[in-house]
Amino acid sequence: MAAEKNPDCGETTCYSQGPMGFQWKTRIGLLGIPLVCVAYGSDEAGKPKIAKGFVAIGRIAIGGLAIGQYAIGLIAIGQVVLGAIGFGQLALSLAVGFGQCATGFFAVGQFVVGKYARGQFGWAEHLWSPGHTDMEAVAMFETIDWLFQQDIHVIWENIKDAINLGI
Repeated sequence: MAAEKNPDCGETTCYSQGPMGFQWKTRIGLLGIPLVCVAYGSDEAGKPKIAKGFVAIGRIAIGGLAIGQYAIGLIAIGQVVLGAIGFGQLALSLAVGFGQCATGFFAVGQFVVGKYARGQFGWAEHLWSPGHTDMEAVAMFETIDWLFQQDIHVIWENIKDAINLGI
């Protein structure tokens, strides 16, 4: 990777450009992982460049926040994603999945698989769809919808009340 001095940033970034691709990443990072990495195209051997960083952006992205056509991360956004929280056409998620096809503890989309799921059809312990209405799923999603409409102070008071009740 060729280092290039940027007059605006000093020596804080690393940049390389080949005949078929581009990669940029910060020199600042932790455990050898850059804070931000942006990559697209392919290298000289024709292999796709992969963006790897705490924030990764590229056709293929791996990171804490990964944004790309194919993304793997804690929060993954793209067409095909794998993560704790995923937003994509195919969102394979552990906690929360939003997408055309979505999995997760909470899954929202057209086709869904999860514990609590809302979609056109799918499999879930508690499913809310046109063909099936589980009232626990309805209550859960209505509560989440209500929380997003509240002031942060109302949310905090509800959290404290829940802790006091031992929930």
